Order: sequence, then C-alpha cells, then structure tokens
Amino acid sequence: MSKTANWNYPTSVRFGAGRIQELPELCQSLGILRPLLVTDRGLGSAPITLAALDSLKAAGLGAALFCELKPNPVESNLTAGLAAYHAGQHDGVVAFGGGSGLDMGKLIAFMSGQSRPVWDFEDVGDWWTRADPRGIAPIIAVPTTAGTGSEVGRAGILTDERTHTKRIIFHPQMMPRIVISDPALSVGMPAFITAGTGMDAFSHCLEAYCAPGFHPLADGIAVEGMRLVTGALVRAVKTPDDLDARADMLAAAAMGATAFQKGLGGMHALAHPIGALYDTHHGMTNATLMPYVLKFNRSVIEERITRLAAYLGLANPGFDSFLDLVMRLRSDTGVPHSLAELGVDDRQTALIAQMAVVDPSAGGNPRPLSEADCAALFTAALKGQL
Repeated sequence: MSKTANWNYPTSVRFGAGRIQELPELCQSLGILRPLLVTDRGLGSAPITLAALDSLKAAGLGAALFCELKPNPVESNLTAGLAAYHAGQHDGVVAFGGGSGLDMGKLIAFMSGQSRPVWDFEDVGDWWTRADPRGIAPIIAVPTTAGTGSEVGRAGILTDERTHTKRIIFHPQMMPRIVISDPALSVGMPAFITAGTGMDAFSHCLEAYCAPGFHPLADGIAVEGMRLVTGALVRAVKTPDDLDARADMLAAAAMGATAFQKGLGGMHALAHPIGALYDTHHGMTNATLMPYVLKFNRSVIEERITRLAAYLGLANPGFDSFLDLVMRLRSDTGVPHSLAELGVDDRQTALIAQMAVVDPSAGGNPRPLSEADCAALFTAALKGQL
C-alpha cells in the first residue's frame, strides 16, 4: 500500500516520500514570497535543510535561514528570530525540523505582528484573545523528526529563563496552514533522536488515552497511534532507511499531537521541569519516566490499559503485558532505565516536585498528583526503582 496521501484533519497535510519538492509551490499558494526557514543549529547546515533553502531560492523566492536556537528554545532565541524576520522583510515562515524548530518557527510567525510580550499569550484561560490575528504570518511546517507532532498543533513551547519553566504559548491560528510530512527527511536522524522522538509520540498517545474525560475521538486516534509505534519504532531505530517505518512514525507523531488535546499527565508534568533544569531530551525523558508513572496510575487505568493491550494484540492482554511491552520498547531502542543516566541528579528534587504539580499537564493525570507524589515519582525514576 502506497503511503502517499493528502489529508485534511483539519490541517492540510501533504504526506509521502519526496513531497518536500512541493515546498516552493506551496509557499506561493499561500502568498509567501519571502519565507524565513526556521530550524535548530544542528540542522542549520544539514543537506536536507540546505536543499530546501536552495529550492526556495531557485523558485525566485526571497528565502533566508534562521537557526540560532537552543534545543529547548528560550525567549532570547525568539527575539533574535523576530529581528531576522523583520530585517529580511519576510512574509511567512517555513518551520523546519524537530520540536524546537517547529515551535520556534510557529512562535516567530505568531509574534511577527504582535505588540504585546510573548508571555501575555500563555495558554491560560482566554489569554489567546489578546493577540491580533492580523499579525500572524502564514506557516508551512516540515517535520524532520517523528515525535512532537508540533506540525499539527496550535501552540509552541518556550522556556522562561527567569523561572526555568516551560510555558505554552497558544493561539488557534498558530496551527500551520500546510504540513509537508516527508518520511525521507527523517532518514538521517541519529538512533538516539529516532528513539527519543518516537517514544515521545508514544507518550503523547498513551497519556491522552489515559487522561480522564469523555473524548472518544482522541482515544481512537491515540490507540492507533500506539499500534503504529509498536510496529515501527524499533525498525526505524535499527534500519534507518526503512521508509515504511519512518512513514508510520511520522503519522503516529501527528496522531499523538492531535490526541493530546484531550490532556497529558504525569510523564509530561515531570519531564517539563526536568528538561528546563537539566536540558535533557524531552522525548527521552518521557520515555524514561513512562513505567514509573504507569505504575503509579495503575489502580485507575487498569481496565482501560487492558482494552489497549487487546487492541495491540498482546498475549494475555492486561496491565502487566502492556508494561512488559513498554519495557521491551525502551530496552530495544536504548532508553535509559533511570533519570541518572540522562545526567539528572537529586539536588533539585523539591523544586522539580513543586514545578511538576503546577505544570498544565499535571491536571490530565488520571490519578491526582500531589507535590509528595511528584517527588516520590522523580526519586524512583532517578534511582531506577520500579
């Protein structure tokens, strides 16, 4: 079966190998004549990035590159990106790369015509209504990793260096107008990034599925996303040029980000402060935390996980067989068993617990989280005591 298609769900997605070739035409279809291609430093000089930039210039578009951003982007990166956007008289953004490049591209496009500071648009209540929608530039998103699903999202994550917290900036029009999901772009990802981003997609689907509340649309997308990951992630890690596996992972990443509108949970609530304080890879942090949070939530998710295990075709479907699957996925893809293996220590346990319990993701955990719970979960994951 050919894994090439055009989707509207509701984002317009051009899915399939080689579809990056359509980038210049799609820019022109949105009236973008001077695109700013935004990505991270690691991808700034990569062949796939330079080829995309060259294709834009060859089509007569006034394209330029901005790649000065950290793996966990901060406000100063946004300020620099906006300066580059205005200096180049750009009229749209191509957000290119993994979560950091995609989020920063969306934030630059969003803030390009705003007069208020970015923190005024944090995802709190109806703060998004403060923005001037006429000041939001059009965005084309091109994911090169299969994890965050930011290409189909309406928000961007920015680290506030003053408080070392990751904050979500939201507006409905931050959703990219068009997405190019080309699995060939992800072939060059190192195994560590393939594993970490892939497990991030799995965590998005898993936490969305377990989040309380009635949202069968999100649940259905989440369980199929997990099926795709369990069948494709190890292949993508061990056989990097397997385009079929890469395609399934790209689809699962978008599905996770679609599903988690229902909510996230303790994995993300802890991963956000850990990433902000220790600059760990977000997906790998979620993957390391996963079994500890699952075990904590067991009493309230066991029936739901049993249904999931049956859908995934596990023998003796139940919580234990699903946990075994998670442990195998982690082992087969090189996920550490403890946070200590990611360079995390116990010096900021209290602060991490304080930050985790007020993180927006904490409210979606199926079992209420207290500060003491967060401290205990962090300590267990730090020591590898499951």
